[in-house]
Amino acid sequence: MRMIRKRSGTRGGGGPARGRLRAALGGATTVLLTATALAALPQTTAHAADTLGAAAAEKGRYFGAAVAANHLGEAQYAATLDREFNSVTPENEMKWDAVEPNRGSFSFSRADQIVDHAQGKGMKVRGHTLVWHSQLPGWVSGLGATDLRSAMNNHITQVMTHYKGEIHSWDVVNEAFQDGGSGARRNSPFQDKLGDGFIEEAFRTARAADPNAKLCYNDYNTDGVNAKSNAVYT
Repeated sequence: MRMIRKRSGTRGGGGPARGRLRAALGGATTVLLTATALAALPQTTAHAADTLGAAAAEKGRYFGAAVAANHLGEAQYAATLDREFNSVTPENEMKWDAVEPNRGSFSFSRADQIVDHAQGKGMKVRGHTLVWHSQLPGWVSGLGATDLRSAMNNHITQVMTHYKGEIHSWDVVNEAFQDGGSGARRNSPFQDKLGDGFIEEAFRTARAADPNAKLCYNDYNTDGVNAKSNAVYT
């Protein structure tokens, strides 16, 4: 916007009539300039965000949904996902039995579908999950402590390396504590054979595999202060 500055004096003569005319024109010019200036300013009228993702972004957050690869081909499902959310988490496609059904043999095709879709829509991806007591292939439970430790660390490394730089955050360890008032660890092959240190070891392995991803411990019934949340915090 160009600033117009009025001179303090006037060249030539004038008179009362001319002075009044000049004042009237000056007032009209001021009104015109004010209106022009207002029109030139960007519109800042507040408006409500029209999607869940946009509402979250206004607060510096993201809003995600769990996604099943076999539903991405459904038009309504995909349209709702793409419109409302700015983060996705695979429902089951990154769990151990899905990506490593046989020891050392990895399959990422279904998980890749979700990651590719998310990237195409500018969404973040939260990887879920690397170490969990459930949805393990049978061969994991049959391993001794030494083999189990090697298998756990290899699984974390292989999966995270496959998606290195593509995953915003990982649920490294999932639901390792019992419900109820004990605050005890949940029984699992990892807890029973590797002891309490398996959580720290899993996180150290994950950090080495992808130094830039956010690393998370995931659980439920821990929002309030209770025996389980205190145990997780400790």
